[in-house]
Amino acid sequence: MIKVLRKPVITEKATSVGYLRQYVFEVDPNANKVQIRAALKQMFDVEVDSIRTVRTKGKVKSRMTRRGIQTGRTNLRKKAYVTLKEGQTIDVVAGEGGSED
Repeated sequence: MIKVLRKPVITEKATSVGYLRQYVFEVDPNANKVQIRAALKQMFDVEVDSIRTVRTKGKVKSRMTRRGIQTGRTNLRKKAYVTLKEGQTIDVVAGEGGSED
């Protein structure tokens, strides 16, 4: 279960949706919403209201080296936008979850 959630996404755009009780995680590209929900329940002990997933294709990158132009691709990434139920929070920095009581 722990391998489903790779890391939280801590960017300006991802943290700006925090007031809507939404959190963004990078997840395994083969994981589905049921597995993501179970992993969040096990890891943070929170109740999930909804999950939206986004798959981003890898970009083509090239650089100039002594041997000529080297081209390659970045990996495919999958992000999960998780909305928690009312009163639930996740402290992304400390890795703790639960209710606001």
